[in-house]
Amino acid sequence: MFYREAGQFKTGYAADQAIFPILQDRLFVIAVLAFAFVVVPLTANDYWFQAILTPFLVYALTALGLNILTGYAGQISLGTGGFMAVGAYSFYKLTTGFPEMNLIVAFLIAGCFSAAVGVVFGLPSLRIKGFYLAVATLAAQFFLVWLFNKVGWFYNYNPSGTIDAPPREMFGVLVTGAAAKPAVKYLAALSMLTVFALLTKNLVRSAVGRSWMAIRDMDIAAEIIGIRPLRTKLLAFAISSFVVGIAGAELFALHLGSVETIAFDVTLSFNILFMIIIGGLGSVMGSIMGAAFLVLMPIALTNLLVGGFGMQATSAKHLEFMVLGALIIFFLIVEPHGLARLWQIAKDKLRLWPFPH
Repeated sequence: MFYREAGQFKTGYAADQAIFPILQDRLFVIAVLAFAFVVVPLTANDYWFQAILTPFLVYALTALGLNILTGYAGQISLGTGGFMAVGAYSFYKLTTGFPEMNLIVAFLIAGCFSAAVGVVFGLPSLRIKGFYLAVATLAAQFFLVWLFNKVGWFYNYNPSGTIDAPPREMFGVLVTGAAAKPAVKYLAALSMLTVFALLTKNLVRSAVGRSWMAIRDMDIAAEIIGIRPLRTKLLAFAISSFVVGIAGAELFALHLGSVETIAFDVTLSFNILFMIIIGGLGSVMGSIMGAAFLVLMPIALTNLLVGGFGMQATSAKHLEFMVLGALIIFFLIVEPHGLARLWQIAKDKLRLWPFPH
């Protein structure tokens, strides 16, 4: 009844091609952002910030970066954890080597380093694709983690091999470091996710995004109509790795605070891949929904099994993996296009309610 576009007339091309052409969608997004930026920081406690909200935002940004490469450009990658490590270690070296550097600049430069590495490991994409490209990016994952683990310069020769986020301020507010408030870290992560989600949504609607989708759907036909495969694929690798690198810096500086290379192992790469598969390939909303699913579902299951049924923590952990795997398979069978497609179907039905669809 309330979700109708009747009477909402478009008077120009820009209005017709808006990201949210329906007024109700715009109001919904504004309400969600207002709730996230204003209500949550005033009401949530430190546990919610540290264990749920900030990790969700960091992984959502990572999934968004991988979705650019895999969902929109069709290039499978299993090296996400390695590219996140590049961003994290670059951010660490920048903030420790240049203490006066602005944090935003440090995040952007760390993303640039990750983009450069992504371009290097994206070169094989011109000759190989599919399973073979996945294996090539998996090799990048192992190589990068090994490099940061063996070369002491990257962790400033710390005997423990860990890197610790130094305390740094932005606009007079402490953002990184052990003394930084969890609410501040949450707001920083939320701001970056909002900015990059908006930029990504506009980018995939541009000529660059259409080139990516043409390569994804049929690369030979795309080359025939004038799209350059190498430049298009390398641009996808660069932008995807740039976003993933910034997410890796966030994971280190805003969430964990102190990490070892094991934090960026291949398990992380698979988890990010699962997020975009469950959420929906080629969808900005799907990246966010998939991250929410894989972050919130294990916590909900643990609380239910341990707190509700009194199960031992070790047994609950094993059962959690089984239930989570079953839920993943269920969602993939019910809707292979992910949670974003289910959300779109629900909106379509709501627009025609109460009439059948």
